[in-house]
Amino acid sequence: MQRTFLAVVPVTALILAALALLAAVFAWRWFGAERARAGEGGWPRPALPDLAIGAVTNFFDALGIGSFAPTTAAFKFFRRVPDELIPGTLNVGHALPTIAQALIFIAVVEVEPLTLLGMILAAAAGAWIGVGFVARAPRRTIQLAMGVALLAAAGLFLASVLGVMPAGGEAKGLAGGKLALAIGANFVLGALMMLGIGLYAPCLILVSLLGMSPLVAFPIMMGSCAVLMPVGGLRFVASGRYSLRAALALTLAGLPAVLIAAYIVKSLPLDWLRVLVVFVVLYTAVSMLWSARRERAR
Repeated sequence: MQRTFLAVVPVTALILAALALLAAVFAWRWFGAERARAGEGGWPRPALPDLAIGAVTNFFDALGIGSFAPTTAAFKFFRRVPDELIPGTLNVGHALPTIAQALIFIAVVEVEPLTLLGMILAAAAGAWIGVGFVARAPRRTIQLAMGVALLAAAGLFLASVLGVMPAGGEAKGLAGGKLALAIGANFVLGALMMLGIGLYAPCLILVSLLGMSPLVAFPIMMGSCAVLMPVGGLRFVASGRYSLRAALALTLAGLPAVLIAAYIVKSLPLDWLRVLVVFVVLYTAVSMLWSARRERAR
């Protein structure tokens, strides 16, 4: 019955159509909400440093590095966005570039449709629950959570650099207990995304441990983020818990950067960049925890 249904209904085509529709709805509701909020004040003009951050982080995001940790590090180092606004800014600003990535990779990399759809929907559900906590959390709570999670992210990056990550298998899909485990884990990863913690590295490790091809991780992780970021992003927009100026810059610079990376550059030797990211993320994690300590002292 399942094979007959999947043979009749082009699930991948439906996912691509749904992502395109989601991008349109997200853009319409985001710009509509901010236009109403701005009134006669007009829209802020994106700053050049934020445009540069958006272009660089989204370029390497399309090559599999991830954008959340590097963007957080840049915002923190250059003091572009207050700490408590970083999670919302990441999820709103990177949403449309990530949808563009997902459209590209889902179209060209074959994944078993049930696995792809199940993990995407689980991540979106986790984001919906997680964003409610982040939108109300105090500044110090966000600093502590991001600091600890960034330390974990640095460990994942280091594992990638040292080559100790699982090699993975050749499977293009999962079934039974493995599928249930993957869906549950992606639910948790979706919730953590609302704290500004990237999904790419842990998702890649997850699918590899379960015996799937690492290449299959790209449409799964990009598709997951492409759904959960607009879902969570619109709640951040409604609460105003993000930086509109920085989010606009990430979007405007990120979209062309993704297309350049995916269609022109396609691949680069990234080991040196992963080493740099480890140190940058460690710096950012320590900086977040130190800020939380000073916040408590005040």
